[in-house]
Amino acid sequence: MKIIGIDPGLRNMGWGVIAVDGPRLRHLGNGIVRSEAGELGPRLATLYRGLCAVIAEFRPDAAAVEQTFVNKDATGTLKLGQARGIALLAPAEAGLEIGEYAPNAVKKTVVGVGHAAKEQIQHMVRFMLPGVEFAGPDAADALAVAICHAHHSQGRALRIKVPA
Repeated sequence: MKIIGIDPGLRNMGWGVIAVDGPRLRHLGNGIVRSEAGELGPRLATLYRGLCAVIAEFRPDAAAVEQTFVNKDATGTLKLGQARGIALLAPAEAGLEIGEYAPNAVKKTVVGVGHAAKEQIQHMVRFMLPGVEFAGPDAADALAVAICHAHHSQGRALRIKVPA
């Protein structure tokens, strides 16, 4: 199974794709879809087209999107929410199952602590995906989201397979 993890952002939308084979995880790719400052509509269109291109290239079986938190700035939160809408729309249009995870759930799954620092997350992602080179911090976060989905999906599969 291939999973694309997405870290929503209006300026930088991180993505990471992993392959899952039982307990084994393998890095397939990661990157950042960038939008330049300017009008919101064209920026969202750039993010959508970029994410759709990544999905078309890697053909994942599932997607995982990090939930956003509320900023102090209401306008910033609204814009981030619109970027998150793109992060949900692109995989939904491709017919993918989408899991959504709170940042603390991702950190707890990958590091073991819900309030881990970015450096700790990157260290554990490197440990779980040996040889990975990050396109940037947003791409590293996206890979962590994909790993979180892989672990939660495996947990659901194990619960289903347990005889009654």
